[in-house]
Amino acid sequence: MSREISLIVVIAIAVAVLGLLAWAWVRRAGRARRWIVPVGDAPAGAVVLASFPGLYVATTAHEAPLERLAIRRLGFRSRVDIVVTDAGLALDLTGQPRIFLTPDRIVGASQSTVAIDRVVERDGLVRIAWNIDDAQTGGTTIVDSYLRPQNSSARAVIDALRPLTTTPTGTDA
Repeated sequence: MSREISLIVVIAIAVAVLGLLAWAWVRRAGRARRWIVPVGDAPAGAVVLASFPGLYVATTAHEAPLERLAIRRLGFRSRVDIVVTDAGLALDLTGQPRIFLTPDRIVGASQSTVAIDRVVERDGLVRIAWNIDDAQTGGTTIVDSYLRPQNSSARAVIDALRPLTTTPTGTDA
């Protein structure tokens, strides 16, 4: 086989693999269109209790830390400002509108070590279990969002969230 033919075969295989990856992501995102992220600001007069810079890692199916959900506005890693108020939790992801979770949406918060392809020191991630609106059923579905605080511990974020949570979700994913 000549070099040119070998090069063409390698390029064709690479294009096919990239095409399959793109097709898989589009299908995953299509399945996630049913979920609607609560966008908005905290109510007027809400008092900021704590603020933490960090990284948004992923949102997964509840209790399934390796099953990424490609939900619009939550599909990709990003920097995040985690703002805890007396009226709920605000997540400010870079390039996205503010996501605001009221206390009735927040099921629990716990520490985790692994989410998707991110493994950190023991209990280095914050896992927030919350209810997302499900347009397909008209109800809600529990999902887990993983955050990595930058200048503080995951425990400090969870302690700040404690007054907003309804039930605990465990200690590790």
